[in-house]
Amino acid sequence: MPMDDDLKRNIKKMTEKTEIKLTESLLRWKYKKEGKEIPADQNLESQSRQIMEQAHKTLSKRGRSIWNEFKKAYRKKGD
Repeated sequence: MPMDDDLKRNIKKMTEKTEIKLTESLLRWKYKKEGKEIPADQNLESQSRQIMEQAHKTLSKRGRSIWNEFKKAYRKKGD
């Protein structure tokens, strides 16, 4: 049974919020560990979103690279 579009959107929003909160938590820990002042919530959320976007881009790029390597290996095996 296919998933309804509203459910997909809600799951995506929930996942994004969880990623942001986790990243904020890690940033708070990092700032405390380094003895630095923790930025205001809005700044921390903005930094978290930027980090999250960079992580998604990196994973997407590496994922494609890995997939391309699998395809090359498969083609060579078929020769």
